[in-house]
Amino acid sequence: MPAATAVHFFLELAVILGACRLVGFLAKRVGQPQVVGEMIAGVLLGPSLLGRFAPDIQHQLFPPGQANTVLYTAAQIGLVLYMFLIGLNFDVNLIKHRAGTAVAVSTAGIVTPLALGALLAVPLLSAGTYFDKSVTLVMAMMFLGASIATTAFPMLARIIFEQRLSGTPLGTLALACGAADDALSWCILAIVLAIHRGNPALAATAIVGGLVYSVLLLTLGRKPLNVLGTISERRNAITPAVLSTVLILLMTCAWFTDTIGIYAIFGSFILGVAMPSGFFAEQLTAKLEPLVTTFLLPLFFVYSGLNTQIGLLNSPTLWAVTAGILVVSIAGKGVACTLAARLKKVPFRESVALGSLMNARGLIELILLNIGLQAGIITPTLFTILVLVAIVTTLMATPIFEFVYGRHRVEDPPADLASSPESAAAVAG
Repeated sequence: MPAATAVHFFLELAVILGACRLVGFLAKRVGQPQVVGEMIAGVLLGPSLLGRFAPDIQHQLFPPGQANTVLYTAAQIGLVLYMFLIGLNFDVNLIKHRAGTAVAVSTAGIVTPLALGALLAVPLLSAGTYFDKSVTLVMAMMFLGASIATTAFPMLARIIFEQRLSGTPLGTLALACGAADDALSWCILAIVLAIHRGNPALAATAIVGGLVYSVLLLTLGRKPLNVLGTISERRNAITPAVLSTVLILLMTCAWFTDTIGIYAIFGSFILGVAMPSGFFAEQLTAKLEPLVTTFLLPLFFVYSGLNTQIGLLNSPTLWAVTAGILVVSIAGKGVACTLAARLKKVPFRESVALGSLMNARGLIELILLNIGLQAGIITPTLFTILVLVAIVTTLMATPIFEFVYGRHRVEDPPADLASSPESAAAVAG
């Protein structure tokens, strides 16, 4: 019954928020971002830990069916709002000064994982336990390559914020490279889903529709959106009418991009980028961010954790496969991006820091994996393996960053002083 589902959902929320806050606190005590703790909490509340030691309690808390549908829906709202906030605070102008480096690092971060993922897919597909029987070799290659190529874009943004890199050349460069790689990964995923459904037109609709949407919103769309900024500055506040208009636009954009197959979070991010910056962005972020990051976003981590079953990895062979995919993922993303940055004459510490940030996969890979699992492309075994890869690579990001860059860096200058590659390199030193 709907009333019973609502009552049970309140209990789920209380448990989820409590667990995420506790594990997040412990993560911060060992030098990890709060968001990493939330990601681990999601796995702990699923069948991997709670379901293993207290299966009855786990089943009562998170029963399959309508209750999980409500949890999934609420989690999607959190993702859409969070990606909107990331776009809202994304500095497009700053990255123009390092466009060459961004292109080189993005290219390395997508081409290398695709190549390595394609090679890795051959033995995995032949094993018969990692992909659905209907999946072809091309589909397996593309899906595995895309999953390795992803960067934890929302998580990357939170790490950058917590490391006080927001608006700096390095922070903006990392966000630009992550956004480019993730956009390409979504296009590849759209192609895989289209092939899996036997309808190539779906891929064309997703890619072309996504490009048209982005171009129109970032050009013609900026002028009417600027009216919202003007009204807010005139009244020195985000009025209820303005906030309602923003939310209506946000949900419409999320619906549109999800409908064409490029997914809701892409639409929300692009809308955020197109929104007015300055006072409007600051006030809107202040209104939305606390609720989104502390209440809605943790729901997605738990929903993903419910599909993660570490108990499926019950043999040395499966753990060896997990280790192999982890090594390939690190080489294809972190090492490749580091080398590309060095070839563009980015200082060593900044290059390794950039590679470590790009190597974190977290939230975006979880989204991609959930889509692949629900579509019947990958099995729960490969899903679990790739979730572990996402967790480990995300756990690696902050310690490596701090070791090679964070403890050595001086405070970056304001954006107007870091307007060239040379000044940025001098600061990163």
